[in-house]
Amino acid sequence: MIKSTVEPECTGQFSTLFLDYLRQESQLQPFYQRYPTLENFEKGIHARIFGQEKRGLLADTFANQYNDMPLREKVEANIKALRHPTTFTVTTGHQLNLMSGPLYFIYKIISTINLARRLKEAYPNYDFVPVYWMATEDHDFAEINHFHFDEKNYQWNSNQSGPVGQFRIDDELRKSLKEWQFLPDFFRMAYEESPNLSMATRKLVDHLFGDEGLLIIDANEKALKHQFREVMESDIFTQKANDLIQSQNKKLENLGYKAQVFPREINFFYIREGLRERIVKVGENFEVINKEMRWTEDSLKSEIREFPERFSPNVVMRPLYQECILPNLAYLGGPAELAYWFQLKTVFDNYQIQFPIVMARNFVLVIPNKLKRKMDKIGMDAKELFKPYVELRKYWVMKHAREDVRLNGESRKLEQLYAALVEKSKRVDPTLEAAAAAAGKRTQDILHHLGQKLRKAEEEKQKDLVRQIKEVKEGLFPGGVPQERKCNLLNFYLGSPGFVEELFGHLDPLDPKMIVLVENENKN
Repeated sequence: MIKSTVEPECTGQFSTLFLDYLRQESQLQPFYQRYPTLENFEKGIHARIFGQEKRGLLADTFANQYNDMPLREKVEANIKALRHPTTFTVTTGHQLNLMSGPLYFIYKIISTINLARRLKEAYPNYDFVPVYWMATEDHDFAEINHFHFDEKNYQWNSNQSGPVGQFRIDDELRKSLKEWQFLPDFFRMAYEESPNLSMATRKLVDHLFGDEGLLIIDANEKALKHQFREVMESDIFTQKANDLIQSQNKKLENLGYKAQVFPREINFFYIREGLRERIVKVGENFEVINKEMRWTEDSLKSEIREFPERFSPNVVMRPLYQECILPNLAYLGGPAELAYWFQLKTVFDNYQIQFPIVMARNFVLVIPNKLKRKMDKIGMDAKELFKPYVELRKYWVMKHAREDVRLNGESRKLEQLYAALVEKSKRVDPTLEAAAAAAGKRTQDILHHLGQKLRKAEEEKQKDLVRQIKEVKEGLFPGGVPQERKCNLLNFYLGSPGFVEELFGHLDPLDPKMIVLVENENKN
């Protein structure tokens, strides 16, 4: 593939906060620990304290979670490396989307693996393990039960409830797997040979990235949550995080930025098989919403200490849980993720948990050959792809028009004519100045209306060009959504099995530019 880059500011896709972070605006410095540069990682390495007992528990947890599948050489080596005090992790997290979901999930993981490589080159005396954090405890099935391939949506319908990682691979999905003949064997087998969505996702991602040493963690483990009990109790019984984040949100809003997440008084769910519901305080007691489950403060403390695995962090507490159980240096995510990490800095400080370097995953647009040929025929470059369709259509139609259908020349002449008429009217009778100016405005409006008709007529004459512009935009931004947020890996993998491997050579997590890739010309 041929690579070019586009500055984020040119894409029109990113929030002001994200762009200001990339520019290292000083007003944002209180909201994060260190900016993502290779030099700053050295400071992070020396500051990161992670006890040997926690390392042993983490390595044992990984080993147990990989028990039911073949252990790849680099995966095994990285699990062993976690026991050493010179090993650190770099992490990304994502939902358990069906068949890997949108493309940016793949870009997230490659960015994370490439960061581990870059850090090893820069600091050879240390080891850096890439980690994918599976969001197994999420319960919004509608967000993950589908994928978009070849301009069509495919969906898994199920009436199961609770944490999605526990969802069984049921008959409905098995039936669909047989019908989706386009699936590669390893996609299909990952689901057919797994009891639940968590294991299916692990097998699929391990097939794609296990040889690169990626470790996949399901943090819904009693032993791991045992380490987080003090934070659980503090949040549930003092609601300190809620106050801290509300204060942080106000600071961000005062600077002109929008908050991405909003805390609750209690930021934990109660989970059992088929259940994940919020815990709320009612009077002096505590309840699970929509369920007949109630505790006094003392009985709830006992529940936390005996069954910490039954308490699931929400989006506010999940980052703290992650940094509590991993020797982590960096978290890679999208713009919205980075934004909500900024909301959490004071919460990390309160619980004396090290705040990681937060950095953007890579952003990618892949241009298929057929669309690149249309672009070349039009004369369109990569930067223009990110402009609105209406703007592109008008620009290129006007550029190819043989006549000045915008009537710019005529408009300038009218301006000069009526300016002279206004001056003459003022000299004859000052009360006529407004009438002359109004006559000029009416004439310009008539000219503008005529210009619109001429532009529409010109668009009709150039309907083939207009069609090609529309096809390019719709092909790369399906439904008005960036390709990476809509299309599935299979859109490119099926035609080029080396697609994922080739991406490694193009993605640089320390360079946040939009990466534009063009398929090789010899590809069918």
